[in-house]
Amino acid sequence: MTIPDTVRVAVAQYACTPDPAVNLETALDHIQRAGEAGAQLVLLPELHNTPYFCQREDPALFDLAEPIPGPSTERLADAARAAGVVVVASLFERRAAGLYHNTAVVLDTDGSIAGRYRKMHIPDDPEYYEKYYFTPGDLGFTPIDTSIGRLGVLVCWDQWYPEAARLMALAGAELLVYPSAIGWDDATDDADEQHRQLDAWQGVQRGHAIANSLAVVTSNRVGVEGDAGTEIRFWGHSFVFGPQGETLAEAGEDSALLVADIARSRTEALRRIWPFMRDRRIDAFGDLVRRFRD
Repeated sequence: MTIPDTVRVAVAQYACTPDPAVNLETALDHIQRAGEAGAQLVLLPELHNTPYFCQREDPALFDLAEPIPGPSTERLADAARAAGVVVVASLFERRAAGLYHNTAVVLDTDGSIAGRYRKMHIPDDPEYYEKYYFTPGDLGFTPIDTSIGRLGVLVCWDQWYPEAARLMALAGAELLVYPSAIGWDDATDDADEQHRQLDAWQGVQRGHAIANSLAVVTSNRVGVEGDAGTEIRFWGHSFVFGPQGETLAEAGEDSALLVADIARSRTEALRRIWPFMRDRRIDAFGDLVRRFRD
């Protein structure tokens, strides 16, 4: 199988409703539109089948979880096959009774499950109570092979950790892919703080692109979710960064379907002139496995 050098990617950014059936149809519509735009890969937002339920701790919300494979992966697989695209979806996985994960699943162009990634870094912050719902991933930082190349799939909070991006790169990832759900609390974040947060979110991922000479593809949702006093305004701004951190495409705060072309061969060219891999001092990195160096 010959994998093309240029990969056209589509990033779906939209608001999610309280109705999972409606949200799934929205995802399927974006997959179809991505295929019509000539995309070979489409990335959906984090936990796109549901509202962002982690704003509160409620045992009844575990009913939103589903098995993989399961009903949603069957519908997504059909859509991937019909559109001829690779789909990176993000689901609340029910692995067993009392065992749940925040899982990205990759459907190949033939509708088969190419692989899955279970979110490794689980936040526990005000309005992001994910540790209550999700068991940390146990599949490691392992890229997923698809018909369009090897994808380093990570999820949201993972995007703040350079170690995760580096380990995916060291394992041969050709793209870094991040489904996300992140936003502001308008009750506590003023305009200056909102700007700083958004700039930091994009800036850290731009650094992953540069440090690894890999393109980065990131989705986010939009819209306001939650109850009065605990609302999150998801800031959107999904993007595609090239392997030098250049912006290939970026959305605003409204629904959008971004499309961008990525030349995979630029990674090889850049690593020849900026040989970060060659010059890593792996003999001196042992302290990275310590929590803190006292």
